[in-house]
Amino acid sequence: MTEKNQNAESDQPSVGTIENEKYLNQPSGGTIENEKYLNQPSGGMIENEKYLDRALLEYCNSDAYPFHMPGHKRQTMGNWNCEAIDITEITGFDNLHHAEGILLEAQQRAAQTFGADESFFLVNGSTAGLLAAVCGTVKKGGRLLMARNCHKAVYHAVYLMELQTEYLYPEQTEFGIQGSIAPEQVQRMLEQYPDTQAILLTSPTYDGVVSDIAAIAEIVHAHQIPLIVDEAHGAHFGFSERFPKKAISYGADLCIESVHKTLPAYTQTALLHYRKNPWVDLERVKRYLGIYQSSSPSYVLMAGIDRCTRILREQGTTLFAAFEQQLHDFYQSCENLQYISVFPENGNDDGIWDRDSSKILICAEAVGLHGQDLADLLTQKYHLELEMASGHYATALTSIMDTKEGFDRLFAALEEIDQSFHDGSDDLEKENGQQIFTTDAIYRPAKKVMKISEAMDAPKEKVKLLESAGSVSGEFVYLYPPGIPILAPGELVTPEILDALATCQKRNMEVQGMKDFSGIWLEICQDNVS
Repeated sequence: MTEKNQNAESDQPSVGTIENEKYLNQPSGGTIENEKYLNQPSGGMIENEKYLDRALLEYCNSDAYPFHMPGHKRQTMGNWNCEAIDITEITGFDNLHHAEGILLEAQQRAAQTFGADESFFLVNGSTAGLLAAVCGTVKKGGRLLMARNCHKAVYHAVYLMELQTEYLYPEQTEFGIQGSIAPEQVQRMLEQYPDTQAILLTSPTYDGVVSDIAAIAEIVHAHQIPLIVDEAHGAHFGFSERFPKKAISYGADLCIESVHKTLPAYTQTALLHYRKNPWVDLERVKRYLGIYQSSSPSYVLMAGIDRCTRILREQGTTLFAAFEQQLHDFYQSCENLQYISVFPENGNDDGIWDRDSSKILICAEAVGLHGQDLADLLTQKYHLELEMASGHYATALTSIMDTKEGFDRLFAALEEIDQSFHDGSDDLEKENGQQIFTTDAIYRPAKKVMKISEAMDAPKEKVKLLESAGSVSGEFVYLYPPGIPILAPGELVTPEILDALATCQKRNMEVQGMKDFSGIWLEICQDNVS
């Protein structure tokens, strides 16, 4: 958020309130307002430095509206004093890693609410659940069949277990986003790689694309192996007929959901769901949960998960009904936009089995705005923060905690941008003859030369990224969000991939993963330079 946005004054109410706001501008405990502090390692005074807590309070008191996670949207969910309930494993409050009391009951309550046989609290995010699921189902050095558009956490599990990987590629779509994973592709790959020990898919994707989990589960189980579904962006599934059903209800054996992404819960909170099946050694999965989760889990975060469960049980029907109506009204209004296109509420083009309409995909290429341009404009001029920008579109994440004010502000902004182009009253200029930069152009199939674990541990040298064609990448390169690798360690760098990365950088998209944060240098494997 720019300084202009942080200090902007508006008649619009903020999305949430913070108790004791007076502390924002008043010193306490003998401290000095706008206090500077010494940075000992660099040996000097840092000027104009803000403490994080004060910066967050200042931001939350601005009129910035969050069309991004977490799903509570900064709305007050209860009269909590976090310090008062921030405890350790004291008498009467159980132990997450040896749950037999109140935490066991809370997890059982979550399982009942979310439709699983067993559910486990995750305080290290869905990342911990994905790591435990992969490590708990695939033996070291084994083979994992995974969707190429999996989150980087899955690739990290591949590295840790030194796995062999084969990829399932999403279907192409007319809108230019990555589509579903076709069951037929799963069948072909399992026939080609019969030693596969587990399948892992992302459903829904960051764009809300859902795969046919029931059909895929039937194929996978015929090969007597488990199906793991990364449903991090679908924790709200199954609580309303408007949204898809949960993967666990379609036959997924392990399912990981980030309650913080689309439900009223704190950042970093998630659930690992288990469906009774003969293919998963649950004790092995639990062992890895103990490894990848903190030994000092936050009671604030765990209480937040349990409170989310309570909200769903007691208020879910009412909250979802209001949310559905707000979404419908927004999509209906967007049908009147002349140049800006919003992926339709009930639109499923070829390559998409089903889609979650709570992810609002907005394309403004017709008015000369790429995805990042649109996101920046909405932030800087309208104080609307979107979740993600891709090549030709931007994504607004919504939840049951969004307000009518928020939806109205987003539509009003889009309408003004749309009308500005129509009237010629703005600096927006339509691009002619330039091909739209879709996800198909960004995420290209890459040739594997080495296993991920071999490449990450191999001797490295640095070369300029845009001059690295013909070499083998020694590190990840991805856009974040969504955290899907464009290049993984061990893959051949091609001119086509470099062209895509150059376009991403030119458009100020968040290219990350490399040790060099400037994005100039890439580490490559020394022994595999052609």
